[in-house]
Amino acid sequence: MGKRKYTTELKLKIVEEYLNGYLGIKTLAEKYHVGYGNVQKWIDAYREHGLDGLCKKFERYNGQFKVDVIEYLYNTNSSARQTAAHFNIASYTTVCNWKRIYLKKGRDALLQCGQGIKRKMKNKPIEHPSKFESNENEDLIAELQRLRMENEYLKKLNALVQEREKSDKLKK
Repeated sequence: MGKRKYTTELKLKIVEEYLNGYLGIKTLAEKYHVGYGNVQKWIDAYREHGLDGLCKKFERYNGQFKVDVIEYLYNTNSSARQTAAHFNIASYTTVCNWKRIYLKKGRDALLQCGQGIKRKMKNKPIEHPSKFESNENEDLIAELQRLRMENEYLKKLNALVQEREKSDKLKK
């Protein structure tokens, strides 16, 4: 069974019902027989981009755009769904895939990542290197990038905690 396709009119109707405060997300999903996640995605997309966020689109993304998306995800501490809505990306799983590549292989892997599905099959099948042939330097660089991101996250968290404690002291 393939993916169900929903019209822009149906998406807009559901989003407007939600925004008008008539029903919640779960109730709307049950009423219209759509997934809860779809309703949430449509609402987020509509809030970020209006009607354009609900329209179907088929885009190819370049490597720099992918890196910008992942850096936004980490810098704002957003979820994959929120990030996809912010950049008007059709599926949050696309962001999840880019994040996985970024964490495993680093920033350069996203920059060099192919775009879309290749239409023609070449004569020779592509040989993929085995997991055991991975370059130790690449693994270390990827770990270093992950640790740097973690360090930045902890610094921001610490700053927020200190700011909250400071404001609590001022209130007393």
